[in-house]
Amino acid sequence: MPYFDAASAAPLHPVAREALLASLDEGWADPARLYREGRRARLLLDAAREAAAEAVGCRPDELVFTPSGTQAVHTGVSGALAARRRAGRRLLYSAVEHSSVLHAAEAHEAAGGSRAELSVDRTGRVAAGEVAAALGPDTALVCLQSANHEVGTEQPVEEVAALCREAAVPLLVDAAQSLPWGPVPGAWSLLTASAHKWGGPPGVGLLAVRKGTRFAPQGPRDERESGRSPGFGNIPAVVAAAASLRALRAGPETGDEAARLRRLVDRIRTRVPELVPDVEVVGDPVRRLPHLVTFSCLYVDGEALLHELDRAGFSVSSGSSCTSSTLTPSHVLRAMGVLSEGNVRVSLPYGTDGADVERFLEVLPRVVHSVRERLGVPAAGAGETAGAGEAAGAAGPGEAAEPAEATGSAGSAGLVVDALGKRCPVPVIELAKVIGEVPVGGTVMVLSDDEAARQDIPAWCTMRDQEYVGERAAERGAAYVVRRRA
Repeated sequence: MPYFDAASAAPLHPVAREALLASLDEGWADPARLYREGRRARLLLDAAREAAAEAVGCRPDELVFTPSGTQAVHTGVSGALAARRRAGRRLLYSAVEHSSVLHAAEAHEAAGGSRAELSVDRTGRVAAGEVAAALGPDTALVCLQSANHEVGTEQPVEEVAALCREAAVPLLVDAAQSLPWGPVPGAWSLLTASAHKWGGPPGVGLLAVRKGTRFAPQGPRDERESGRSPGFGNIPAVVAAAASLRALRAGPETGDEAARLRRLVDRIRTRVPELVPDVEVVGDPVRRLPHLVTFSCLYVDGEALLHELDRAGFSVSSGSSCTSSTLTPSHVLRAMGVLSEGNVRVSLPYGTDGADVERFLEVLPRVVHSVRERLGVPAAGAGETAGAGEAAGAAGPGEAAEPAEATGSAGSAGLVVDALGKRCPVPVIELAKVIGEVPVGGTVMVLSDDEAARQDIPAWCTMRDQEYVGERAAERGAAYVVRRRA
């Protein structure tokens, strides 16, 4: 069964497996003890730190191991902010950062600090100029990921690091997704990563704090890991994580594998819009991770799509709201202003067989067509010429859709589509089916209480070259107004 979700967790690398098994016999003792078993564990830990530091591009005494990448982020953010309290209490971060950064920002604000999000363009990239404009005398820390975990877009870390250094503000880089592919360039101050992203065992994170960076660890401290990550660490897992990272980065074939995966991803990026109608491929097409591609399919329930792909033998992930318990679209896709419904993220692990990618391209059109058919979308694609009476109601995976109500006239007053209680993509399907009933210049108002509609209706307008007029208050939910252009 092809596994295409390496961005969540990569399969355990063979070198990691070998190192883990070997160090279970050699690295179980307390490395702080002076007897033979302790010294042996200390040697393994020191060797792992040197290997990881070399891959990161820092000194061994600048790097500590943490219980997870999330813990590394939280420790890095809180320690840097605490050390800079006199300089300022403002935290800057991009709107597409990993949730661990967003949660750290919320905690900082709850403790009396301030925070500000840096907006991104439609590819998910931050403009270095916007960072420069946002830097101020009260800025304590800037957080910027090296590459996005959902769409793969690379960030201008080197430029931002130079701006931060000029302003004497530390920069924390979340390198969880990019570190397997190479060191992060630039004069960053702090860096975090997570071993399970590159094929190491879960439960190991990295935190690097470069010399000269003011840092004050928060919470109880002990003598381990420079006081930055207390407790008895999992040395076998640490050894395995460092060994696999070194294996990925040391071999001459690493660059070849990255190039090979990039070609496979390029094929997906090119072929999916050709094979499947009404698809938006998102993220920067050039400045991106080599192994990751994300696309969204109009008029598709994301949960149903992932279930069908799983049944066909493909493990992928999604940022669609209907695949989460919160019913809220991915904050990354929302910040980019792109379609969230029917969202699929494909992230290829090392060694992916090209034949599996070709089979995915064969299966995907049938799966999307099947999901759309169950939702009542006309076979021609968008519909856009169907009458208002054909509008589909909400339907779960495998269920028939019930008709929803479209009221009003096709005159200047426009049509009102009542999609209250219907989950996306149904409100968008309703809109697509009735837009042809109003004259050019006329409007359609969609009533919806699904949070995803706030994102997907404007995205539909962009894809369909219609005018999104805006959102209005409604007695329940919101009213989204669209003007027909063509």
